[in-house]
Amino acid sequence: CASNLPLSCQNTTAVSNTCCFNYPGGQLLQTQFWDTNPSTGPSNSWTVHGLWPDNCDGTFQQNCDPSRAYTNISAILAKSAPSTLSFMQTYWKDNQGNDESFWEHEFGKHATCISTLDPDCYTNYQPTQEVGDFFTRTVSLFQSLPSYDWLAAAGIVPSKTATYTLAAIQAALTAHHGHNVVINCDNGELNELWYQFNVRGSVQTGTFTPVDPVGSASTCPKTGIKYLPKSVSSTKSSGPVSTTPPLGVLSGKGYLYIDTSSTTSDGFLVSSGAWYRAGGTPATYTATPNSDGSTFSLSSSKGKCAILSDSSLSCSSSVSTASGFAYDGTHLTFQGSAKFYAAAVPSGQAQGTVF
Repeated sequence: CASNLPLSCQNTTAVSNTCCFNYPGGQLLQTQFWDTNPSTGPSNSWTVHGLWPDNCDGTFQQNCDPSRAYTNISAILAKSAPSTLSFMQTYWKDNQGNDESFWEHEFGKHATCISTLDPDCYTNYQPTQEVGDFFTRTVSLFQSLPSYDWLAAAGIVPSKTATYTLAAIQAALTAHHGHNVVINCDNGELNELWYQFNVRGSVQTGTFTPVDPVGSASTCPKTGIKYLPKSVSSTKSSGPVSTTPPLGVLSGKGYLYIDTSSTTSDGFLVSSGAWYRAGGTPATYTATPNSDGSTFSLSSSKGKCAILSDSSLSCSSSVSTASGFAYDGTHLTFQGSAKFYAAAVPSGQAQGTVF
């Protein structure tokens, strides 16, 4: 990209090369979370929410290319940007415990609307190549915006009793960012920051320049803002309650790994219920005991899981009734059998249907 291109949202004439000029989403927001209920990430750091390409007037597009609403972001990054993935596993967290689903959402909704990440902008484009670029640049930008440290330097630290003013929080952040930051609260509790930028060049390699916010204003009150400390959530019971499901019935969240006798890298199930062997982090599945007392249902970020009429396993929002599964102490079972099949062993980025 030419070095004399204008900053996004600051051009006076039209720029036709949207591979080197972010348009229409030229107001880039690096957004951060402070989650306390439940807590996510380190107790002395904010966490990543995303990188959003707002239009120059504060409006925005979303879900711009459904064909690139990739699943299994973890597996893609494990091959293309493993150090980025490692950082994300600590600092880019979903408050419901499903990081993979969160990352898929952020990429599908926002990254597909960043013009400079369009596949046509790459020479000899390889499928999913832009995934590593998006997450790596977002992480790099987040690392340059240490919100916790900036606030702490101004005496604004998490507390169960202290409260702060919006002006004090804004001053602490503006002193480092150089421009105002959108500061959001939930019921008077500080929980999100939006840093805004214009970009010279592409998101991948361009220069991010801080700018004042456009669009939505801060939602925090002027005074009495709580900045609560992160903590491990706990629950209390008024009496003895049995939470152990019957033998063979699973309850809670976990991964589903493939166990074969013919492959050296067995792999795992992704969120659609398909078999994947190229590495990365498995999809999180939730097991819920059924009322029959002997089986449980499974669901993933895609929806309920069922064995369909063609005997294939599918997890999807189109599944209305989940199948009943069981556990034999080692393997998942269906109708008394722990044997599942596939037409072939998947290789590379391919996913195999499980029957």
